[in-house]
Amino acid sequence: MDVLAVLNLSDIAQYFSKMAMFPVFDLAYYIVSILYLKYEPGSVEVSRRSPVASWLCAMLYCFGSYILADIMLGDSPVDYFHNNSHILLASAVWYLIFFCPLNLFYKCVAFLPVKLVLVAMKEVVRTRKIAAGVHHAHHAYHHGWFIMVITGYVKGSGVALMSNFEQLLRGVWRPETNEIMNMSFPTKASLYGAILFTLQESHLLPLSKSMLICLFTLFMATSKVVLTARHSHGSPFALIESWMCHLLFGSPLGGSEDSHDHHHAAPVSPTKTKEELNEGTRKRKAKKAE
Repeated sequence: MDVLAVLNLSDIAQYFSKMAMFPVFDLAYYIVSILYLKYEPGSVEVSRRSPVASWLCAMLYCFGSYILADIMLGDSPVDYFHNNSHILLASAVWYLIFFCPLNLFYKCVAFLPVKLVLVAMKEVVRTRKIAAGVHHAHHAYHHGWFIMVITGYVKGSGVALMSNFEQLLRGVWRPETNEIMNMSFPTKASLYGAILFTLQESHLLPLSKSMLICLFTLFMATSKVVLTARHSHGSPFALIESWMCHLLFGSPLGGSEDSHDHHHAAPVSPTKTKEELNEGTRKRKAKKAE
């Protein structure tokens, strides 16, 4: 108890939960999100052929969760676009990643040590978005637990859930990449996080909101940094989910968990596909062109 009193964990958690996200953490979120967009097959070609379509895709990657949550709660889907500073910051990141001379900005943010820091910062924003989504739904539907969970889930993983619509903007259609059918680790974690924040908002979880934000952020940031550093496409939930599916449904979790780290089309890890396979394909094409 003395150690806890000295550490002042509750005060640290309170400070952390109230820490401003703009511009530093939001900048990291936009960088990582648009970095994943550039890893998508054909995204570079689309940016050259139709910069407007590329910019719209980048905005969906950055703000898709807000758009989807607003639609669910009956608000205007363009409501978030009145935040001029956020739109301009995300647009600047999009331009630098796709059009910076010699690809310098892209090479800097894709450098693994830098990328690990950015990925961790992105998870800080994701946790805040989940908590904010649950809180928003709680005010609109005070006893609607399911609505609170779904809203928090959408706020945390709306970009992945809108991936098929974003593909259409790029002229691609891959229905097999549906995130509901093949949930990635961030999507599953957003769902579990939304459940935890709903329980806390309903006073069923004996934990303060600030402490839950702090603990869940620590879990998400650590998990994503480790997975990214190891170029892994697994999930910390794999063993538990396999056991639960066997217990409840009489069979192991359908499909390999290794195939679901971002929304992609094959039994190959989407994380690896986005960060390695697609990038490697572009490099091989560039070498052949030379």
